[in-house]
Amino acid sequence: MRVFSGIRPTGQIHIGNYLGAITQWISLQEKEDCIFSIVDWHAIVTPYDEKKLQENIFDLATTYLACGLNPEKCILFVQSQVKEHVELAWLLGSITPLGELKRMTQFKDKSEKHPEYVNTGLLNYPILMAADILLYDANQVPIGQDQKQHLEITRNIAERFNKKYGKTFVIPEPMIMKEGAKIMSLQNPEKKMSKTDDTKGCIGLFDKPEEIKEKIMAATTDSGKEIKYDVINKKGISNLLNIYSIFSHKTIKEIEKEFEGKGYGDFKKALAELLIEKLKDIRKKKSELIKNKEYVYSVLEKGNKGARKIASAKMEKVKKLMGL
Repeated sequence: MRVFSGIRPTGQIHIGNYLGAITQWISLQEKEDCIFSIVDWHAIVTPYDEKKLQENIFDLATTYLACGLNPEKCILFVQSQVKEHVELAWLLGSITPLGELKRMTQFKDKSEKHPEYVNTGLLNYPILMAADILLYDANQVPIGQDQKQHLEITRNIAERFNKKYGKTFVIPEPMIMKEGAKIMSLQNPEKKMSKTDDTKGCIGLFDKPEEIKEKIMAATTDSGKEIKYDVINKKGISNLLNIYSIFSHKTIKEIEKEFEGKGYGDFKKALAELLIEKLKDIRKKKSELIKNKEYVYSVLEKGNKGARKIASAKMEKVKKLMGL
């Protein structure tokens, strides 16, 4: 089975990204044919600092490696170094209805929230994402709940192409973690934790211990004092319980029992200490990788070559079928 996934090099990775994507990747690379990408072409459709883009790409590569991705067991590459991604996206755009793109929830949300930077790149984002996946004949795509619609349009595009030109693309299936796929903001448990929103609601993977403690202690909870999981009436504490459960490998019930009779303050202090301890080794590994740039760039170049080999063969087939 082949797996494809990627993360944009925009801002630091937070624990939601780690739990919802990277931990899955680490497990998958042991048993599947995995291809993971730093999707920098996706990063430029929203405002970014071009002077820092290469720095952000390098930073994300060190993050992947620090978390446990093994370049001997997977392909790790930079999207823009494989030209076939945009080439296929252009071709897929010729069979993708405009209305289908306009109905995408993410496009509508960003259009309302940031009308000042709505562009055709943002509109066509799902087509490029489809190209990312379909180029490599990925059977499975690890995604968060918010990306389900994007994978659906990928499947639609693949089926439409196969029907028009003959069986060409594998129809990918979503792979969504049952737990941790949607870690919510510490400040607003109604919203998913996001690296582009308020930093106080987001625990960065490489936040300093004192920053982690400050954010957890200031996290929004609910009325009452009982440490109980109730996503309808106690969204704040339920989100914190979910985080505690995943990092501690304990069930929600076990944690509720452990903190029975204790208050939110005791629970938050324990959660902060747990996160600081669990993220310690990742922080240490990343600092070592930052000092070894030659190694990191050699990993990316090896991955770029591996990805190009697969992508170029696929594009030759696609172009031939389309009469190009």
